[in-house]
Amino acid sequence: MAVKTDLDPAIAARLKRTPDGLVAAIVREHGTGDVLMLAWMDDEALHRTLTTGRATYWSRSRKEYWVKGQTSGHHQYVKAVALDCDGDALLVTVEQIGAACHTGAHDCFFTDLPVTQGER
Repeated sequence: MAVKTDLDPAIAARLKRTPDGLVAAIVREHGTGDVLMLAWMDDEALHRTLTTGRATYWSRSRKEYWVKGQTSGHHQYVKAVALDCDGDALLVTVEQIGAACHTGAHDCFFTDLPVTQGER
């Protein structure tokens, strides 16, 4: 996916992308710190997020950009974006308006899996 972007070259140089040019974006809620969702960004989606203050992602299924809330009304207003130490993940802190999950749930992590406790 080669898209022309105006992303700051210094930021772009630090990103470690998947083979299809994407970086994982972990989204958390400002104020509560709740992890809301995981989405994907390419350089252009990150550029749009940083310059508009609106969370913009790359949809792997639809092969298009989407601004969170544009169709659902469940907006994400960006408060901060941080790059992890390896450059392969972003932490996007947002003010969440409405549900973050496409199912209508507050967050996407509502299915607990059984964990066997190991010895300490």
